[in-house]
Amino acid sequence: MLSRKTKYGIKALTFLARQKTQQPVSISTIADAENIPHKFLEAILLELRKNSMLGSRKGKGGGYYLMQSPETVRMSTVHRILEGPIAMLPCVSLNFYEKCDDCPDEDTCAVNRLMIKVRDNTLEILEKQTLSDLV
Repeated sequence: MLSRKTKYGIKALTFLARQKTQQPVSISTIADAENIPHKFLEAILLELRKNSMLGSRKGKGGGYYLMQSPETVRMSTVHRILEGPIAMLPCVSLNFYEKCDDCPDEDTCAVNRLMIKVRDNTLEILEKQTLSDLV
């Protein structure tokens, strides 16, 4: 299930991508337009800024803006920043692999095989979708 954090992050990013100029947009403006709790949005935007997806400017006329073109922002990247691994189980994760304690053989594990398919299909969709596709 997608967390609210990721859902709100995607909503905020699409709001910024819809702006006609690259001028910074205040947290309050985004929060009000997208019906996102202000404090929660602030934490999400800070995380996106730490990962170089957003830039920010302080003071009067300050706020957040996209650091990349919407055409280059892949939803797989957004998901990994805000949600973590795309895989539902650590034993099938490409970037965060961990062996399951209760599984003696991944090659014969039915759950592992199923979750690899889920991961691959999810990853394919998220890799193909960019921020501009959502706008």
